Amino acid sequence: MIRRMMGSIGRGLGRYLSEPVANYRPLTTSAPTLLAPTLRPGDVLLVEGNTRVSTAIKYLSQSTWSHAALYIGDALAKDGSDEEAPVLVEVDMVGGVWAVPLNRYTAFHTRICRPIGLSAEDAQRVVDYAISRLGHAYDLKNMFDLARYLLPMPPLPSRWRRRIMALGSGDPTKSICSTLIAQAFQSVGYPILPEMVRRNSDPGADDHNREILTIRHYSLYMPRDFDISPYFQVVKPTVEHGFTYRSVSRAAAAQSMAASSSPAPPGPVEPELEPTPAHTQLAV
Repeated sequence: MIRRMMGSIGRGLGRYLSEPVANYRPLTTSAPTLLAPTLRPGDVLLVEGNTRVSTAIKYLSQSTWSHAALYIGDALAKDGSDEEAPVLVEVDMVGGVWAVPLNRYTAFHTRICRPIGLSAEDAQRVVDYAISRLGHAYDLKNMFDLARYLLPMPPLPSRWRRRIMALGSGDPTKSICSTLIAQAFQSVGYPILPEMVRRNSDPGADDHNREILTIRHYSLYMPRDFDISPYFQVVKPTVEHGFTYRSVSRAAAAQSMAASSSPAPPGPVEPELEPTPAHTQLAV
C-alpha cells in the first residue's frame, strides 16, 4: 500500500518536474538536417533542457547541459528512412529508460560528444548495454532529491556540488540519464574522466585529497562530464559538413544586393512650391 502510494506521488512529481519552464526556449545552434547525418552509434547527445528539473541540474553542475542521451543508430529502427524511428536511448522521469526519435530534440541546443578511438565492436556493446536496460524505472529517490534542490537555497561551494549529484538509491534496476550512459561505457572499460592524482603542495590540495578518497562511481557522473572529458571529441554538425565563412559572407552579400535592388516603396508626394518673386527675396 505504502509502495503504491509512493509510486503515485513519484509519478506526479515526475510530471511536475518535467514540465517546461514558462517563456524559456534554448537556442538552437545546429541545423536539424545536419544533426542526423553527423551522429554515429555510441555518440552521446547532450541537451540543454527547458524543464523545471533541468534548472536544478544546470545549477548543481554549473553547466549548460542538463540531459544526455545515447545514439544507437538503426538498432531498433524497422525502416532507416523513418524520421520517427527510435534512435536515442535516454532516461525519462516518468517513462523510465526508453528509446525516442531524434526529432524530439531538433529544436533544442545540443552537443555531440564522440568517444575517441572506440572500436566498432565496443561501440556495439555500448549500444547493446543501453538497449538491454529499456523498460527500467527512473530512480524515485533521485526524483525527490532533485525536487528538493529546486527550492530556494543559498549558493553551494563548488566542491559540494558533485557530491550532491551523487543521487539515487543505487538500485541497478533504476537509472538516471548520465549514470546509465556512464555504466554503458564502463562496461567496455572506456573512461569518461581521467583518474585523479593526489597532490600535496598545490592550493586546495586538502580538499582535492579528501575527494580522491571517494572511489569514482557511475552515480557521480553528470551530463557535462562528457563535454569536458579528454576522451570524448566535441563534434559540430555545421563544421563537419564543410562550413566556410566565405559562404556566409556571400549569402549576406546576396541578401544585401537583393534588398538594394528592390524598388523603394512610394512615399508621400510633397507639393511643388512656386518660385519666390525676386523683389520679395531677402538680401543677405
